[in-house]
Formats: sequence, structure tokens, C-alpha cells
Amino acid sequence: MNRHSCFFFVIVSALMLSAACDRGPRDGDYTLTLLSTNDMHGHWFDSTYVGGHTRRSLFAVNHYVDSVRKADGAENVLLVEVGDCLQGDNAAYYYNYVDTLSPHLFPRLMDYMGYDAIVWGNHDVETGHKVYDRVQKELMDYGIPFLAANAIRNDNGKPYFPPYKIVKKAGLKLAVLGYQNANIAGWLAQEVWSGMHFEPIAARVQQDVDALRAREKPDVVVVAVHSGTGEGDGSSLESEGRDIFHKVRGVDFVLCSHDHRPMTEVRDSIALLNSGSHGRFLAQGKLHVKVEGGKVVSKSLETGLIPVKAEKADTAMRAHFRREFEAVRAFTLQEVGILNADLRTREAYTGMCDYMNLIHTLCLSRESAQISIAAPLTYNGHIRSGILVFNDLFTIYPFENQLYVVKMTGEEVARYLEVSYDKWINTISTPADHVLKIHAREDSRNQQAGWSFENWAYNFDSAAGICYTVDVTRPFGSRVKIASMADGSPFEPAREYHVAMTSYRASGGGGLLQEAGVDTDDIDARVHSRYPEIRNILYDYLMENGSIDPEVIGNPAVIGHWAFVPEELARPALERDMALLFQR
Repeated sequence: MNRHSCFFFVIVSALMLSAACDRGPRDGDYTLTLLSTNDMHGHWFDSTYVGGHTRRSLFAVNHYVDSVRKADGAENVLLVEVGDCLQGDNAAYYYNYVDTLSPHLFPRLMDYMGYDAIVWGNHDVETGHKVYDRVQKELMDYGIPFLAANAIRNDNGKPYFPPYKIVKKAGLKLAVLGYQNANIAGWLAQEVWSGMHFEPIAARVQQDVDALRAREKPDVVVVAVHSGTGEGDGSSLESEGRDIFHKVRGVDFVLCSHDHRPMTEVRDSIALLNSGSHGRFLAQGKLHVKVEGGKVVSKSLETGLIPVKAEKADTAMRAHFRREFEAVRAFTLQEVGILNADLRTREAYTGMCDYMNLIHTLCLSRESAQISIAAPLTYNGHIRSGILVFNDLFTIYPFENQLYVVKMTGEEVARYLEVSYDKWINTISTPADHVLKIHAREDSRNQQAGWSFENWAYNFDSAAGICYTVDVTRPFGSRVKIASMADGSPFEPAREYHVAMTSYRASGGGGLLQEAGVDTDDIDARVHSRYPEIRNILYDYLMENGSIDPEVIGNPAVIGHWAFVPEELARPALERDMALLFQR
């Protein structure tokens, strides 16, 4: 047993059961109901802050959880959250960064709903030490830990958070092991996860399970991973769910998450569950256990996805947290400026647009930045012209990404753009060809048929500060032609430039830098400067300028210009593809 495994069992005593757990179950038949959620992304409240629209939420999830508890017996139900809890909505932002004196809302919600354990997700890491350390402390006051067996402290080799929790449900002793996504270093700046490192889950989970079974002798083992489902071929460090499901032994349930892909699967005596995201489904597994002579002699499994209806919100829970909702609502309805033209994020897929011009302008507003690289982070957002409130800033920029300025040569910039556009477009010869890389398929996240991009749109980076074209008739490697800097000065392949990009991208997120030949493992050597979160830069821009004006953010002397060419071929092909994507 290596030293990490030895430390695996150094657990806070509050997480352990009393001596009652040490006795085996009595003879008989038992049924455990496992319910899991994941990737709620701050969808705590059932009402939006503007317009009061009803949406799926923890309130609605709680309605279904309570229904199952009433039907199956609360003592027979295990409730687990598999991560990405603390980011993605106004409420999370407010309690993470604005009201830091009141008890954080998230632990109180988890206690109210009776969660047994929570896995620490990558977007929870993104909030930074001050937030997740505080939340963990408050969660522990309720006896509900963040779990992360593979987040290892650098100073002593112990897990940063508890690796597992023991609970008793349905007369059985249960062990819930939790794991963080192993690819954190590929997405997030080291400062937000300083003092630790993340080990691949599939490489250690069997050893952990075997050691846990030998020590604790649980009747049921649940492995909950904030990692995507994957293909089960070991090819993706980001998505190890099926890798574990296919190989691990001595486990009854594998809960995965991260990819927002609702699904369940049963193989032999093990089940895989993924509830999707944003409370669209509640994943359910039922484990039937027969005990004879004090030992488990047989098990059988059932799985399913319970659709969650937004309107089925728990009214008692809504009333209980009404004061907190009103506090968040008041904060996010503050007026912050004027928008002089509609912003539509989907226009970014066809060329320059006001939305991307704004993001690039914000990036280039830092005096050290010469070139900006950015992508649309909301797939199909629409911000209407008129008075802007703080709530609108979450649509314009939904993530808490910092702005980094990274040193790159002109040649690296050109190669980077080739990589980006190769994820985005095809090489075509007629207007009837698909210039956008799209195909017809059912979206596994919502089971809706239609057209979608082959790759994630948040990796479709364009550049500003330079003037260039993208030739849709040319193959990868020869599409991008950079004519000059935005001010008309020469663009030089051998020259070093200061390139603004998100902390996510600079840390290797999306893999574009790596594909362009930039070593992100040593990105600190390239970082020229770091700035606050981009949403905060947007807020400061509004405080200084009062409005967002298309003529100002579209100034070609600042942001330059780019376009798909030849226009007579690219334009009709783009319009046709956009009609398919958005059913126009």
C-alpha cells in the first residue's frame, strides 16, 4: 500500500458511523434507493430573477426526492450530489463573492434536502480557495462532506478533502467514495487549486475500493466521480466514467457527471448513473439485497431517470428560502448601464459581431494586450438593447474566468487560429456544402433531434487586434491569412506578441494551445500579466463608459477585422447551416 492509500483512511471522525455500523445486517431482503444529481450549476431557485420565469431547480428536485422518500421510506434512500454546484448562476455568485458574511446558502440547501455526500466538481474548484474552503467548513457543520479522494495535498500526501463517507441506509452499511476530475490542471490556473494535485481516477479507484472494503467491510459501495461518461477506452482523462464502470470490481454504483449527458446503464452487478445537468432529471438506482447468515448472498439492480418538471417546485422549500432569493434578486437587478444594440451570441459563428466585438474590446482594454483570442461562451444567448442590469452580465459572460495575457509568437498565433477554425469549419467547394462542422443527431443531453456542431462552440476562438481572412476553400493549415495588425502595422511571424485570453484557455482548456504547439504545463513562463475576472472587467467598463455602443466596440483601429472568404461562396453556405442549427 503506497502512502496515498495509507492516508486514504485518515478521515474526520464525524464522518463515521457509530458502533451500530460494525455489525452486519440481519437476515432478510433489503432495498436501497439511490438518488443522484449533478451539474446543477447554481440552479438553486425555481424562478429567474428577471421576468419571474419558472425553471428547473433544487426546489423541483426536492419535490421528487421527498416523493421517493415517502414511497420507499426515508431511511432507505441515499442522496448524492456529484459536483459543479457552486458556479453558473446569480445565486452562487452572490454567496461566493458578494455576501461573504452570511452563512453560505449552498450548505443550508444541502442540509434542508438531506444530502448524504457531495463530490467536489471542477467548477467548484474554479471559485477559488476562499470560497470552497469556506463552503466545505460549513458543509461539515451539517455532516455533509465534499469528497475528493484523488485531490492530494502536496505537503503531506493526504487527500485535501475527505475521500469517502460511511452511512447506514436500508439496514445496510454504505460507503460513498468521491473523486474530482483529474484534468483540473488542464483547465484552471494553479492559484485556484494551489497546494494540491489531482491523480487519474481509473488508475487508483480499484486500490481504494479494495482497501476500503478490507477496512470498513461495507455492504454497498458507491463510487461518485465528477468525470464525464466517456467511451470506456481510456482515451480521455476528462471522462473516466465508463473506464471505471467497465473495470472496477466490488462496486455497486458508479455515478458520473461533468458532460451533462443523462443516462443509466447496468452491467452484471454494477450500475452507471448520470443525471445530466441543471436538474432536468433525477437519476435513480434501486439495489435489492438478500442477506443470509449475516452475509449478502445476492444483489439485483434497477436504474432509471426521473424527469423533473419545473413547476413541481417544493412550495415549503421556496418559502423557507424566500429571503435569500429576494437578496439575490435585488443585487442582480441593479442597473449597470445602457446597451445600444441587441447582442446575439450565435452571430459569432458566421463572422464578426457585436457580441464578440465587446468581448475582444474588453480583452484589449488591458494596456499590455496586443491581440485578443476569445470564443462565444453562451451558445444562443440574446441580450436586448436598453437598460442593462447586473443579471445581463451573466448572459454576456457566464463564467468566472480571469483574463491572462500570454506571450506568443506571430507564428504561434497563426497556427492557433488554424487549429480553432479547423474545429469550426469544413473545406467547401459549393454553397450547398456544409461550411460549419455540423451534423444531424439526437442531442444526448436533451434527447432532441436536430442539427448540432460536431465540436464545442466554446472552442471556436476568433482573434482581434489583427486583420485576417479565413478561406473556406482551403484545407487545414492554409486557411488563415493574417494581413496586418489592427493599426495597419506589419504582423510578423517571428515577433513575440502579448495575447489576451481566458485563464481557462491559458491553462490548456479546450486543448487549442497544445494543438498549436504551446506547452501549457509551463504556462507561467509565458504569462505576462494577470487581470481580474472578465465579468468584472465588463462591469468596470460600464461604470466608466455608461453604455455599450456598437461603433465603439467595433472600432477597426482597435479590434481589426476578420471574415470568411470568398464571401460569395461562404455567405450562402453559412446562412443555410445556421438555418439548420437554429431551425429558422
